[in-house]
Amino acid sequence: MMSVQNVPMRITSLRKEAKRDPAAFAPKMHQRAGLGANFRGSCNCIILDMATDSACGTGGMLSVAEEYLHELNSSTELMSFGQELNDQTFAICKADMLIKGNNADFIKDGNTLSDDQFEGQKFDYIISNPPFGREWKNEKRVVEDEAKRGFAGRFGAGLPAASDGQMLFLMTAISKMKEPRDGGSRIAIIHNGSPLFTGDAGSGPSDIRKYILESDLLEAIIALPNDIFYNTGIATYIWVLSNKKAGTRREGKVQLINANGLYEKRRKALGNKRNDIPESAIAEITQIYGDFRETEISKIFNNDDFGYTKITVERPLRDENGELILKNGKKQPDTSLRDTENVPLTENIQDYFKREVLPFAPDAWIDEKKSKVGYEIPFTRYFYKYQAPQPSAEIMAEILELEKELEGSLQEVFDI
Repeated sequence: MMSVQNVPMRITSLRKEAKRDPAAFAPKMHQRAGLGANFRGSCNCIILDMATDSACGTGGMLSVAEEYLHELNSSTELMSFGQELNDQTFAICKADMLIKGNNADFIKDGNTLSDDQFEGQKFDYIISNPPFGREWKNEKRVVEDEAKRGFAGRFGAGLPAASDGQMLFLMTAISKMKEPRDGGSRIAIIHNGSPLFTGDAGSGPSDIRKYILESDLLEAIIALPNDIFYNTGIATYIWVLSNKKAGTRREGKVQLINANGLYEKRRKALGNKRNDIPESAIAEITQIYGDFRETEISKIFNNDDFGYTKITVERPLRDENGELILKNGKKQPDTSLRDTENVPLTENIQDYFKREVLPFAPDAWIDEKKSKVGYEIPFTRYFYKYQAPQPSAEIMAEILELEKELEGSLQEVFDI
């Protein structure tokens, strides 16, 4: 662990780095974008609220949250809670809280997944940027034991694959929400694309999405520009959740905002970070979220638009003469011909079956015992725009032009 004596030296080092490249250490714009959605319309009369970050790092998101809340309402007082696994970043976060005059006792070290330092506590706001693709094999026994407790613990909805613990942090955040009768809570959490669609119907990730959507907790998902992180250029998304949708225009609805194109190129790249989200884009994202209407980059769906029933389609087993093989007078399924279909929850299964299956397999039937309900959010599909291929005449013209250029180059190379 970083010693107390080394913390001031590290902070001084960070300040020197910030002077060399101020943009790199400015409040993270993707964090402000998420906070804009998370806090919008919630800060007119705040006296005291509590926020927590279950993977707080050096405390950047908590600091930005406090600054942003003060911009909205200068009388706001925010109590920040956080937990961090890495000893060095934990020490820096704790020191930063002390320097700012905050209560550093609320910053805890330890593994959130296996040793929740805030078990049973509830918060007004939950913000997090958990690690992407981090295995949780080392915490497997503790996590699975907690999952057996059902919703008395954090992981009652299901467990993701052991290769990626993102959704465990998502469920941890949900477990920290206050009951609606106590004022409810809001969550802003950053994920990569995996939690949107990973896992078939009946799998842990699908069941987690099912729980979130059927409990009407998901308000919005915002797609961020690529290349805004220092260590990865992958697509990232802010999930905004709330248990205060009942009776509002958002009840039963989910808003998808495609902010992937709202960025400006950095003059100088920092690792994989080549783009920034300007303040104007943050204001636009927040406005679109607040307006809750459809635009070119905003679409609104019903919760069940993301659900489907996975049905198992069977075909009868026949002998070499094509005769049906019966057992106790019943047709037997031919496992080699078994197939599945995903039927949208918004559509009648029998109508779908008659239209999409029976015309091609008149002897098929549905094994209803195997039917499972799943959920996925194919974000990019909803915003896909068809681009017509370049006309062949134009391609040919470009090839001929290249051939002319290469002809002169080859003559020079071979001294023809």
